[in-house]
Amino acid sequence: MIVIINASNEQHDLKFSLANLDAIVKEVIQKEQQTCDEVNIYFVDTATICKLHLDYFNDDTPTDCISFPMDKDENSPYKILGEIFVCPQTAIEYALSHELDPYEETTLYLVHGLLHLMGYDDLEENDFLIMKEAEIRHMTHLKKLELYIK
Repeated sequence: MIVIINASNEQHDLKFSLANLDAIVKEVIQKEQQTCDEVNIYFVDTATICKLHLDYFNDDTPTDCISFPMDKDENSPYKILGEIFVCPQTAIEYALSHELDPYEETTLYLVHGLLHLMGYDDLEENDFLIMKEAEIRHMTHLKKLELYIK
């Protein structure tokens, strides 16, 4: 599967390599039996995620990730899945307060964002449970492959 993954690490809170990013994204897309040609992923600081959260959701608090699916043009042979903004600082804070690994938590945020781009939602309780189950399934699979943001 050929997917162009445009990634940008625009934060300095969590030091990591983007080396595993392609494999993580491709595994999740493939396991979801989806296809796409391109996805854009940005790792951003707290100020940036707060600004995006305010601009698009009228909420100025930090959040884990924000996803923007691209409009689907059924006539276009080229499919851009969308954009994901992940905030590793949020992962660090959550991981520290829950005795978790911030790298695994950041990977979870990436998976969460990808699932949103592929149509999952978490606003209603039933949808939340379905999405949570998918997150667990993907994180378990990625753990077996030792694929994390690290």
